[in-house]
Amino acid sequence: MINTIGYAAHSHNTSLVPFTFTRRDLNTNDVQIDILYCGVCHSDIHQTRDEWGNATFPMVPGHEIVGKVTAIGSAVSRFKVGDSVGVGCMVGSCGHCPECDDHQEQYCNQAEFTYNSPDRISGGSNYGGYSKHIVVKEDFVLRIAGNLDLAAAAPLLCAGITTYSPLMHWHVGAGDKVGVVGLGGLGHMAVKFAHALGAHVVLFTTSPSKSEDAKRLGADEVVISKNPEEMQAHLGSFDFILNTVAAPHNLDAYTSLLKRDGTLCLVGVPDQPHPSPSVGNLIFKRRNLAGSLIGGIQETQEMLDFCAEHNIVSDIETIPMQQINEAYERVLKSDVKYRFVIDLASL
Repeated sequence: MINTIGYAAHSHNTSLVPFTFTRRDLNTNDVQIDILYCGVCHSDIHQTRDEWGNATFPMVPGHEIVGKVTAIGSAVSRFKVGDSVGVGCMVGSCGHCPECDDHQEQYCNQAEFTYNSPDRISGGSNYGGYSKHIVVKEDFVLRIAGNLDLAAAAPLLCAGITTYSPLMHWHVGAGDKVGVVGLGGLGHMAVKFAHALGAHVVLFTTSPSKSEDAKRLGADEVVISKNPEEMQAHLGSFDFILNTVAAPHNLDAYTSLLKRDGTLCLVGVPDQPHPSPSVGNLIFKRRNLAGSLIGGIQETQEMLDFCAEHNIVSDIETIPMQQINEAYERVLKSDVKYRFVIDLASL
């Protein structure tokens, strides 16, 4: 077994504290990684505070992992020692269901998540990237191009693929009018991707102070969503709106902005349900209300390669591991532009 150290929550109402534990021995198809950086996702807060239920403690969060390969199993062929690699939200799946066959492992009923999920190999629990080392099956390890800043690339493993995947699925491209709701860790990535794809990008925010930054990131327009006149000016005009907000709110305000056959896609997961949207608002223009969950491994690699080609990374603030509890509180206050990344050299 490989001894390592990380930070863990031991219950839903306690702070994260140092935690020593073991990783499984290297199997023939495993890759051992020294973790350099790990992004802080809002879902880490939901999970450690058991706001979605089914939390297992102790819990080491973190699924936006970037590091260097330090050892490989005898059957590993795609990676070598010294490679820069990433690990996202998943570390396993059944491998033979329709979802896995279609490279959509995130929808597999036996998807094995990077933390707060059973480790079917060791029989224990998976621990995430708020730690010094990790061992992952080769099929769930991703290449990180050498031109990407490793710290700023870490959030691509969740925030990046969460916003890239729906833009791909709904074929967003040049000539489309695309809305992004919220300018946080997810929203700022959605703006960057939609802009790079050639869409006309409109950022919806409740904060006028974010307008300048939204345009710097690639938004063509900014709409203050609590201003009825600004919202009214865009009725029935959007091909696609990506809603990144992880708090309950009125969805009708956005479905009414869609064209006929337009889609409002939800990627933010609140701890309480959204108010039920108006059925009539959907029916009379054949509008679609949809959701999307991260992306498969193949698509995640495509996203990372797209980022390398277009020089896209997250806007980040790097912190030492010892500041994680303070960082959680700042995330809840939207006091970060736009993603915290833990420097694991601090452990």
